[in-house]
Amino acid sequence: MTVSVIKNGAIARVIIDNPPVNAISAAVRQGLLDAVRTVEADDAVKAVVLSCAGRTFVAGADVTEFDKPPVEPHLPDVLNAVEACSKPFAAQIHGTALGGGLEIALACRWRLAVPGSQMGLPEVNLGIIPGSGGTVRTARLVGVEAAADLITSGKPVKADKALALGLIDAILPAENADQAAVDFVTAALGAALPEATSARAIEQKDEAFWTETAARVKKAAKGNTGPVEALASLKNATTAGFAEAMAFERETFLRLRKTDQAAALRHIFFAERAAPRPSELKGVTPRPFTRIGVIGGGTMGAGIAVAMRNAGIPVQMIERDAEAAARGQANVEKILKADLAKGRITEAKYADLIGGFNSAADYAAVADCDLVIEAVFEDLDVKRAVFAELTRVCAPDAILATNTSYLNPDEIVADLPGPERFIGLHFFSPANIMKLLEIVPTSGSAPDVIATGFALAAKAGKMPVRAGICDGFIGNRILKLTRTTAERLVVAGAEPSQVDNALQKFGFALGPFRTQDLSGLDIGAFQRKAARGRGESPWAPVADRVFEAGRLGRKTNGGWYDYDTAGKEVAGTPAAVAEAIAAARAEAGVTTPATFSDAEIVEAIMFPMINESAKIVAEGIAFRDSDVDLVKVSGYGFPRFRGGPVQYGRAIGFAKVAEGLEALAAKGLADGPSEALKAWAAKT
Repeated sequence: MTVSVIKNGAIARVIIDNPPVNAISAAVRQGLLDAVRTVEADDAVKAVVLSCAGRTFVAGADVTEFDKPPVEPHLPDVLNAVEACSKPFAAQIHGTALGGGLEIALACRWRLAVPGSQMGLPEVNLGIIPGSGGTVRTARLVGVEAAADLITSGKPVKADKALALGLIDAILPAENADQAAVDFVTAALGAALPEATSARAIEQKDEAFWTETAARVKKAAKGNTGPVEALASLKNATTAGFAEAMAFERETFLRLRKTDQAAALRHIFFAERAAPRPSELKGVTPRPFTRIGVIGGGTMGAGIAVAMRNAGIPVQMIERDAEAAARGQANVEKILKADLAKGRITEAKYADLIGGFNSAADYAAVADCDLVIEAVFEDLDVKRAVFAELTRVCAPDAILATNTSYLNPDEIVADLPGPERFIGLHFFSPANIMKLLEIVPTSGSAPDVIATGFALAAKAGKMPVRAGICDGFIGNRILKLTRTTAERLVVAGAEPSQVDNALQKFGFALGPFRTQDLSGLDIGAFQRKAARGRGESPWAPVADRVFEAGRLGRKTNGGWYDYDTAGKEVAGTPAAVAEAIAAARAEAGVTTPATFSDAEIVEAIMFPMINESAKIVAEGIAFRDSDVDLVKVSGYGFPRFRGGPVQYGRAIGFAKVAEGLEALAAKGLADGPSEALKAWAAKT
């Protein structure tokens, strides 16, 4: 049974068993309501301990039901029945009590938790708000300020903090928690029954508090309306009666779950949940890895080394000579010392991390590594030389991976022995922080080698996405197009700051020009030079001129923007950039610069991105359209609440995107719609 009742004396036990995470399905709701009726009718039962089977308490709602019509009984009604039951309930929490799981606990008279368990209301991360009393009951237990932080941040708290806040009543011993919960309730029955949460007083806050909190929440939300709406529901709960507040919360919840934003956030949620276990690798066992080699001690190599050490994996770094090896060692130490200074790690942890790392100049030092990741200069000949040496010194079954961003992994390892063990593992800088990991199989990669890439991502806390081989794979291929499109807009008449500002209003943390200044214009210039060497014709008439003027971005206090001595952006287009733009416009024959609204700029950037996404999926570079969205959201700052370029295109309509591309193509701002995009439009 999904919900069972076990009677053993005065304290009954109600157990929810809905694997894997006891999500609140319709069956769970009905089962819980039936359990309330069962214990209510039994005079021998004096109180109830509510617990869950498996590894966790209720971890939230059954999100798959969100796209379906609501099915009775509704959770608020079930929880009202729990709270009103004459046989008081105690929630026995282990694992996580999230969303509706915590709301169930809030309706109980007591909340008990084992050490390490976590409680939270993460609904805002899905573009909605708690819908079964989370914004109404929480403040009655922990106060308005704590409730506002808990609800609008969506972040869970562990048992010790929950106890300090008043969210739970006691922490149970990890051993024999079941009996401890029964003992707690038995003892509690000898005292006055705690007041129902709904009947407790709620503190009042002045308007200044709400104004200040709303401003802070809106800024932190970065376009996600969930936190803002959740705060509004909490504010309403401080003045309205309980029933009225519950009705307001429920109406808001039901309204928000129908929005494009909620659909986008659910889309990303499901994509992230499925990403570590791709269906095409089901049943494939990854190879074991206990020691990892990293070739190259620069920014990327050091970041990868730290990411691996943070995952508990010993790392051997190799550089070309002793001096470079020492710099690589210093680069790793610098990252870890920064984490130490910021309190992210302790002195003991720092010592442990450094103790598992070594840097040397002899390739023989990686002979016993199970997996070696190359992270050297983005040059085909340099990388081929590295892999030739690795195939000489490493064991035949050691996995050899390249971290290339643009080069063809097949060309890097062409004609080398053991083609089944080569793979691309494209980390993003800084690799110790960025979550995205593009896994790029070569034409010869064995399935268990590909599976090992996903296992490494899981071990290191990365978001893995499989990508096929093309220039830039998934993410950088779209990035190159976006930069080209942004320059087309500038040559046509827009200012770089206008393009950046429009996209930042759309939800990006930075626009394309500010991003280039942050990463360095020399990186893009080098990539274009390499592409031209391969016979390609990258188009960057303004960027090339800005680079040739010696403006490399923030590192030189001047790129697309000027920066003062404190690193703050100086308003206005710098003279050198204005000259570069004027020269590019003259070269293109633009005599009368066009004007653009923010909406037109967003369309001019987004529509080609959606079009390219369709082509990437059609070509098999991405296995699923959600993989494109994961890459852009996880690694390139695409606003999460919009779900990625494909989901955004789906929301506005692929037919509209195709029509818009026709108009943009007529103005020379984009290519026309691809056959792949037209096929998507025809299906919707």
